[in-house]
Amino acid sequence: MATRRKPPAQAWKPGQSGNPKGRPAGTGEVAKLRAAIAGNVPAILESLTTAALAGDVQAARLLLERALPPIKPVEATQALSLPDGTLTEQGRAVLAAVAAGELAPGQGAQLLTAIGTLGKVAEIDELAARITALEATHAKP
Repeated sequence: MATRRKPPAQAWKPGQSGNPKGRPAGTGEVAKLRAAIAGNVPAILESLTTAALAGDVQAARLLLERALPPIKPVEATQALSLPDGTLTEQGRAVLAAVAAGELAPGQGAQLLTAIGTLGKVAEIDELAARITALEATHAKP
């Protein structure tokens, strides 16, 4: 088993770089590649556009994927009244609403997750209250 030696006094401190100036920005391979391509971007875009207009599906896909963000489905909001009972009863009400088609499955899953999280928070609050009560009854006079 190797033993660790104590670093010499002149060694840098944790969190302090041994080479504070470091390599200058823009000198890496990726930066060089980007710089080489940058001058040709207008010609590349024009070539892709011409190919897309001529029927090249891959060129059209590439241009559209980069220019327009993909459309994400959005579920319409749905009002839902949950019972004032326990969290279990509220969860059952959410499942019943999903089963009846009144609520989208994704929304139902999110609501069930939120109810579960609320249950954990309530449990922590209850435990904190119990600990406080125990400490108060066992406190030294």
